[in-house]
Amino acid sequence: MSRNIVITGAAGALGAAVVGKFKREGYYVIGLVRPEANEQALEADVTYEVDVTDEHAVHEFVREYEVQFGELDAIALLVGGFASGGLDTVKQQDITQLIQLNFFSAFTVATAFLPLLKKQQRGALLFVGARTALEPAEGKNAVAYALSKRLVSTLSELIEAEVKGTAIKTHLFVPSILDTEANRGAMPSSDFSKWVSPVDIAETMHFALNSPNLTTRTFTLYGGL
Repeated sequence: MSRNIVITGAAGALGAAVVGKFKREGYYVIGLVRPEANEQALEADVTYEVDVTDEHAVHEFVREYEVQFGELDAIALLVGGFASGGLDTVKQQDITQLIQLNFFSAFTVATAFLPLLKKQQRGALLFVGARTALEPAEGKNAVAYALSKRLVSTLSELIEAEVKGTAIKTHLFVPSILDTEANRGAMPSSDFSKWVSPVDIAETMHFALNSPNLTTRTFTLYGGL
């Protein structure tokens, strides 16, 4: 019987690592990428173009998913973006944009799939938070990002309360700085050895999903920072 995992942001640096890990471990990987962005999730078994911030598009996809695949083992909610800026420079528009990208991309997909998970009484939601959302000293120079990721953390807690008593898991993975090509380009003078590899996050996600005793947990992955 296939083990199905849906991975949003499957074409990104973290997405590619998570897709590759679960594919190697025998999962059937359903990757979601942005519409008309010419993105590819090369190792996914199948790829769909879905705007994960669009409620109508997501609900249409979920209906199609249930017809095509039936059950679901896990959803990895990886879509996100970053912007710097402290309280003295951040604008309402900046916050709105990152809430749309970081929070609604997770909220829309998670809540659309929740009825299926409840019907199954099992499954897992894998959220990505941020150190900046948990530690104000780290977040004060990236206010919009910190606020949007704090919402993701709260969402995972609310879903945890909603599914209490079932075998549905909610895990939150909290990295510091991801070691990606984009981040290296943005911060070329940094010590990359202290950053967190997307591969390490992928490994931790697989470990959490396949450890029966771990029902709900926050994993902090700060590397050498």
